[in-house]
Amino acid sequence: MDIHHHIAQRLRELRGARGYSLDALAERSGVSRSNISLIERGESSPTAAVLDKLAIGLGVALASFFDDSADGGEGHESAAAPSPHIRAADQPQWQDPASGYVRRRLSPPAPSPLQLVEVVFPPGQRVALDSAVPGADIHQQVWLLEGRMELTVGDTLWPLAAGDCLAMQLNQPIVFHNPGTVPARYLVALAKVTPFAPLAPLLGLRSQPPVRVAAPTPPTARRKP
Repeated sequence: MDIHHHIAQRLRELRGARGYSLDALAERSGVSRSNISLIERGESSPTAAVLDKLAIGLGVALASFFDDSADGGEGHESAAAPSPHIRAADQPQWQDPASGYVRRRLSPPAPSPLQLVEVVFPPGQRVALDSAVPGADIHQQVWLLEGRMELTVGDTLWPLAAGDCLAMQLNQPIVFHNPGTVPARYLVALAKVTPFAPLAPLLGLRSQPPVRVAAPTPPTARRKP
């Protein structure tokens, strides 16, 4: 499937799974109703900034638009389970129309809490993302393979040289900037942390309130008549 049609399908799925109308998502995201409609019909190629706004409005990570197994896509059954292997030639690519950066999803379609992405970022370009996903504990690490990058996480600027790695949580704005004269290439690892479930539900048992055991009452001393 073409990447633009894939994004359109994922947007429809994510919006439908949350029961949002076009007007509701427009109000939550700040993206116009007409623009959302064009994206869902595959008639508009959204920028990274627009996708980020839609992701925030839907309460998901931006990567959800490129992930087959993200929220909202689990209701579709297929004859075969998603493969744990993907060839390099089959890894989907997407190019941001505004900055020209290219995003390649490296991870196979099989469900996993970890996702790997390769990015080639043009020289002199800058992309600002809100990246604050409500209620989601999503962590990201950026490992710079070639070139130079400057990442501003919140109010902190982090200059990266080849070989450097930066960890962050997607709960604050992030600005990506390539200050160099050559493209930068980096690996992004995304992981969603979920709290451990109680033991009883994992075992298929019904959770019961704790039972209090009364301490044994000492025998009452006999009084002599």
